[in-house]
Amino acid sequence: MTHTRSLTELLEDVRAQLTGDDVTVGELIEAFHERGFGFFLFLFALPAALPLPAVGYGTLLALPLLLLTAQQAYGRHTVWLPASVRKVAMSRRKFEGFIDAATPWLRHLEVIIRPRLPFVTHGFASNVIGVMGLIMALSVCIPLPLTNTVPSFGIGLMAIGLMMRDGLAVLAGAIIGTAWVAGLVTMVVIGADFVLRALGL
Repeated sequence: MTHTRSLTELLEDVRAQLTGDDVTVGELIEAFHERGFGFFLFLFALPAALPLPAVGYGTLLALPLLLLTAQQAYGRHTVWLPASVRKVAMSRRKFEGFIDAATPWLRHLEVIIRPRLPFVTHGFASNVIGVMGLIMALSVCIPLPLTNTVPSFGIGLMAIGLMMRDGLAVLAGAIIGTAWVAGLVTMVVIGADFVLRALGL
């Protein structure tokens, strides 16, 4: 039976692969390989999931979410980003500091989120999950209350599930996010119907 690396093991392996003074986005894409979707989705979903009052930031964060989920829905196995984005770099020291700070939290998380239902995290199921993530990302694009926090949380939970090969976490995130979006759409339809009826249209 093939051993699935935990997220802490993955991060340590990524650390070992980096040799320069700086770490570029392209190097991270290569290092995370097929689990890069989970890493980058979580990176952009986390701030969008915070209930902050800033106007328009959700739309800005949704653009990379749209790009990533669309690629996943299309069936790509690794992340594609423009060359200009791949060249963006941070110091290796800062990246290793991030790993050191995140490791204790991840060890606790790995007790709850662990490899389960692996068929959900790859193959055709991954395409379906990508479509659901794309729907959530479209919701995040809308600069209105209630449209970004829960869908972003759903994407973030799916991202963690993808990184840690936990199909159950992926399903939970997909259900939470899409159910919320479906509820919003239903409210809009009912509200529009009520207004039209009130206007006699």
